[in-house]
Amino acid sequence: EFESCYDEFFYQASQALWPCLQYVVSDAPETKCFDEGASFKQYRSVNQRFTGFIVENYREGDMVWVNDYHLILLPALLRSHSKTALAPIGFFLHVAFPSSEIFRCLSVRDSLLKGVLGADLVVFQTANYARHFRQTVSRIFAYESLPKGIQVECPEKGRFVDVGVFLMGIDVNSLREKKRQLEVPYWVQLLRQRYAGMKLIVGRDKLDETQVGIRSLHTYLHEFTAHIGVLHELERFEHFLKANPEFQGKVVLIQVALQTTESNELAGGVSDVVARINTAFSTLTYQPVIFLHVQEVTFSQYLALITVADAFMVTSLREGMALRTHGCVECQEERSRALILSEFPGTYSYSDFRSCFTVNLYDTCGTAKAIYQALTMSDEEAASRWQDLHNHVVTQTAQVFTTSFLTQCLRAHNEHASLSTDPSLVPSLDLPRLTPKYCHSASRPIFVDLEGYLWVRDMSKSAMMEMFKTGKGPMVELPEVTMRVLESTADDRKNVIWVLSGLPVKGALEGLALRVPKVGTVAENGCFVKTREISNKSSGQSNGARWINMVANLDFAWKGPCVEILNCVITERTRGSVVEERATSVIWRFWTATSPSSDSHYSDHSWARRQAAEAQNHILDSVGERYGLRIIPGQNSFLVLPNNISRSTAVGTILHPGGPACSPLGGGAGVGDADYDGWVSSAGESTLVLGIGGDEKLLRRLNELDDAETVSTSRRGLM
Repeated sequence: EFESCYDEFFYQASQALWPCLQYVVSDAPETKCFDEGASFKQYRSVNQRFTGFIVENYREGDMVWVNDYHLILLPALLRSHSKTALAPIGFFLHVAFPSSEIFRCLSVRDSLLKGVLGADLVVFQTANYARHFRQTVSRIFAYESLPKGIQVECPEKGRFVDVGVFLMGIDVNSLREKKRQLEVPYWVQLLRQRYAGMKLIVGRDKLDETQVGIRSLHTYLHEFTAHIGVLHELERFEHFLKANPEFQGKVVLIQVALQTTESNELAGGVSDVVARINTAFSTLTYQPVIFLHVQEVTFSQYLALITVADAFMVTSLREGMALRTHGCVECQEERSRALILSEFPGTYSYSDFRSCFTVNLYDTCGTAKAIYQALTMSDEEAASRWQDLHNHVVTQTAQVFTTSFLTQCLRAHNEHASLSTDPSLVPSLDLPRLTPKYCHSASRPIFVDLEGYLWVRDMSKSAMMEMFKTGKGPMVELPEVTMRVLESTADDRKNVIWVLSGLPVKGALEGLALRVPKVGTVAENGCFVKTREISNKSSGQSNGARWINMVANLDFAWKGPCVEILNCVITERTRGSVVEERATSVIWRFWTATSPSSDSHYSDHSWARRQAAEAQNHILDSVGERYGLRIIPGQNSFLVLPNNISRSTAVGTILHPGGPACSPLGGGAGVGDADYDGWVSSAGESTLVLGIGGDEKLLRRLNELDDAETVSTSRRGLM
């Protein structure tokens, strides 16, 4: 039963999901069936069967490594089961991952993406594929996307998913052992005798829609207008022979094809080109093209072929990692001949493989020229190119890849587990236990989030409009009760209060600084820090609080293009939206109904959310990577700011020896500065550090302190 189910599942996944991952959006009935019919249910069913098997055999301490597109739903299914909810789970995609423009065409895109996001670590073979994945998730779900991964927002809790890039390799030692088998030298000698005096080009590619361009799905025929891959390779070789008649009769192309789909039409298309070339250039003793299927060649014969080859060609259109190029490089250890590689597989994205001859399959003359250069280059150039390629092959092996993946998966899991992923598992605040520590501590640095903990801001549209017009209003002016709480808390000389906020200095936190100068302030999510004002016991003079620009050395040239994108592209077509430009960040806000029952303009909210996701991707594509930006999405907004700046980094600076919390000039007191009322504990005296908020990065940083503990003041906020 399972075998029958898996056969159908594998067929549907290969015929519908796999082409999409290879940048092919098909309108074939099989694809629609996968998206809309029972086939996706069967796909889910098989993933559930794997889930059941893993759960049954899982033991504490095990790690789950999920491989490839057939099991995309598996990570989330495992995460949802109580037995494997806290298990380390890694996912590795062996094939390409397309841009969001392609992947969003799948009707089951949400289920597929959420399935992958159940993992602790999601790994791709190239930086481009990882970037496509992050942008797709950000675009469809409006999650915060960072170079390191994705912040997944859930109704009950959030979690971070690491996204990595690891180089897959081959088992070099195993290949060397197989090269030493008796059959390989025998075939090497035989091939050299057979093709003595000739140049030998060996090609090996899959024979399917992304390598050739024509296929048949079941009884339906699909033809693509552009012939690619193997078909293009043959046609470019034909052009090479025409352009270089001196090589006619002196060069042979042996093409080994791995046919992954049953298609007589495809095979016929390739056969026509092979026949045309052989008819035009063959003689009584010479045939320019020999076309073989992989099942017609033993592995020993294949190793012999790539050992004697004068050039090895890989011409796939889209591929995760063309590992056959690694095998060819290793087998060329004695001869050091050329590698001709399409620029589209993931292999080419690595700098070490830039020593090959790169071809664009759509460039006929360029490909023919690359073949000519590969066959005519000097031995010195060939050896230099081969050495660069070989260094990559022997250092980025299968063993290195496996070790790196497992190590990073475990590290990511441990980092995520440092803050409990389930709020129900976080112990509640024990006041009787905390009170004695609070009362008897010599100093109490207290870091507290302003918004949401000390102050619930008025985020209505009217409040925003008032702020834009007058610079005042309930959106930026702290209520009197909040001021009084801070004043009374700061009056206790043992308390060292630091307020953490995302608000700007001008028009918002200036008033707090004037009203309660003893309170230190972090503004714009860590971009600015105001030191505490403390007085000298002897002279009665204060140190004078000051604002410190934490991003003074950063380039903010990105703000102009960012604001222009938001104003000209997004805001004009999104009703009820505004752009708020701050000193070091930019915010795009919109106000619409959030539920169908609350307003007739609920559709505007859905539209605005889509526009927000589009804008985030547009900004990341245009200026995000160049300037190192991060985007933090909110319920009705998103924030653009420098990537390495956060409340957590600001607190790290404050706590650093010599930082604002420890230096007299920075609102603290250094060792020996007894005249200052600062944060200094004598030997044997205790310090109690309190962090009140829900910022996971901040809590993670504070958890690094000795005897740190995370507790819950409610089921929504952490302290």
